[in-house]
Amino acid sequence: MLTDEEILLRTTVRDFAEKQLKPNASALDQNREFPSENIRGLSELGLFGLTVDERYGGNGGTTRQLALTIEEIARGCGSTSVVYIAHLSLCTHFIEQFGTEEQKKKYIPDLARAEKIGAFALTEQGAGSDAAAISLRAKRHDSFYELNGTKLFTTNALEAETFVVLATLDPSAGTRGIVALVVTRDVEGFQINSQHGKMGMRATSTAELLFDNCLLPVGNRLGGEGTAFGMTMRILDGSRIAVAAQCVGIAQAAYEASVDYVQQRHAFGQELSKFQSVQWTIADMATNIEAARLLTMHAATMKDRNLGYSREASMAKLFASRVAVEAADKAVQIHGGSGYFAPTVVERLYRDAKLTEIYEGTSEVQRMVISKSLLE
Repeated sequence: MLTDEEILLRTTVRDFAEKQLKPNASALDQNREFPSENIRGLSELGLFGLTVDERYGGNGGTTRQLALTIEEIARGCGSTSVVYIAHLSLCTHFIEQFGTEEQKKKYIPDLARAEKIGAFALTEQGAGSDAAAISLRAKRHDSFYELNGTKLFTTNALEAETFVVLATLDPSAGTRGIVALVVTRDVEGFQINSQHGKMGMRATSTAELLFDNCLLPVGNRLGGEGTAFGMTMRILDGSRIAVAAQCVGIAQAAYEASVDYVQQRHAFGQELSKFQSVQWTIADMATNIEAARLLTMHAATMKDRNLGYSREASMAKLFASRVAVEAADKAVQIHGGSGYFAPTVVERLYRDAKLTEIYEGTSEVQRMVISKSLLE
């Protein structure tokens, strides 16, 4: 059951998605063009300040409201939802939750208005699912850190001005050696190289970050030395709810495209919607999407009530990502040959959906989190 305020928010974002996001999604994907106009529109609606404290230029709000918002954005344009999640749920939330008062006042207002884009740099060649295996080195020199190493697959990197970067003070210390630092684009020794060839979410930028004797003041550190791993796990727990909502939006778009198609396309003298096999496929899609939505909103409600939600977030992300992939797959099958070719909507959704089983913790990682909570 949604509140009146939640319904109004969903209606507002859905209207924007219908008018702005959906009509431009395929062109942005084909041209691999960052969705600047979409970001501007979401900012004008105040959505980059959603769940951000009003003291720092945000608009407040709940995790449930954020989930509803992301679902509608992803329903309209998957790439735009990726930009939004990386910016807000990873970068902005990390600074807000673990930054000092000075850091919050310095960085968050621009992020909450999307006047500066945020990014979160965790993944490396040997560290992704195994976040403790970070090798980007942060060497302490009295009042500053010296960064040397590389990050990969950083979303928003080509446009971002503010980065939250994870590094290690001592690789042999494992999780206890990890530190989180705010890095701004203009720092000397910091280089950004675009990575090409993505299967889906093509209207987002993904880049390699190179740090060559990059010097950062100690004041750029978020939290204490050796505490960043625990902070990161907390951020990822919250972000998994956001990704689950994204999955529901992608699945919903695939379902809606399928319903429209089967009601218009004829075969063997009748609408496709008259065939029982098609009817059952549509029924299964709708049922699974609703189940994923309920799991996602349950995890969001748990978070809003300050209850433990790590397992619920992983369950939502695991199930919803599978539903998104399956819904997109079924949508392509329903569309037949036309569904296999761009710029058919379902062809794009099929490519976009797969990422959800990989980033923010693979499906295998989610099963590890869930099983650990059940068996220990």
